[in-house]
Amino acid sequence: MGEKDIAQKNFESYNDVVADIVNGSLFEGREIIKAESLVDAQPFSQYKAADGILRQQERDVAKYCMDLNCNLRLALVGVENQMVIDLDMPIRVMGYDGVSYRDELNQDEIVVDKSTGRRRKVRGKRYPVITLVLYFGKRPWKKPLCLYDVIDVPDILKPFVNDFKLNLIDVPRLTPEQVKKYKGDFQIIADYFVQLSRHGEYVPLNKSIQHTDSFLKLMSVLTRDKRYAAVLDDLADGQEGVRMCEVLDRVEARGEARGRAAGELAGAEKSRVEMIQNMLKENISIEVVAKVARMTVEQVALIGKKAAIL
Repeated sequence: MGEKDIAQKNFESYNDVVADIVNGSLFEGREIIKAESLVDAQPFSQYKAADGILRQQERDVAKYCMDLNCNLRLALVGVENQMVIDLDMPIRVMGYDGVSYRDELNQDEIVVDKSTGRRRKVRGKRYPVITLVLYFGKRPWKKPLCLYDVIDVPDILKPFVNDFKLNLIDVPRLTPEQVKKYKGDFQIIADYFVQLSRHGEYVPLNKSIQHTDSFLKLMSVLTRDKRYAAVLDDLADGQEGVRMCEVLDRVEARGEARGRAAGELAGAEKSRVEMIQNMLKENISIEVVAKVARMTVEQVALIGKKAAIL
């Protein structure tokens, strides 16, 4: 499992994060799904591949939505994360959902009537499966949005081939109004990508981060900027309530420090090369120069050749 997958799954393991993503994406921000109603579901499922070998597939995140007493399962919510466009995504999600529905059939029980000894099948409850695809890529996801975008279905067959549609959230292309429908940490992430996509620059929200550790690790892999994860070294263990403006200040400070260190290193290297060149001009032997400069004879000779001394 890659660093990106681990960071995304870690962030979305929080029930309040998943509830916020679902409510903001599907229900205009209304609190239809409550964090306390979500419980972890098994993300793994198995299927038999073309080679006859039993293989395993894994959702990024899977949660059961229960009634508030956690006695009755109401739905299964899945979240898939994409950094690049997957042309087969409708088929992939259809496979995840199909296996989840198949699992519902496996919940049926065989009950034996004690008085008659007869066996009867008790049908378990069937519940809906909802999968959201969160896309963070730079290119707009225009296709595929449904099964018809993946396979060529002749018009004469369309009445008989069910189209399967994706619940796709193209995060960088959300509108500012849509971003406001999210309430938690995901709103900060969505706002970051939307601002950069629309304006090429970012002004942070005045909003506290609730899950600092997983948030910064996710930002680090989504932005490919290791400084976000490095900021964790500057924070107290378990520190929450940090604001994005504070994070950016620390990120920029680390960038400036790294730039100064690189400049100092480059300056020191330049001085060493000049020292080697001066010693070679004084006809000091390469072996002595190499010993003084703590370099190999070959490295010193290369510097001399570049300066046309040797």
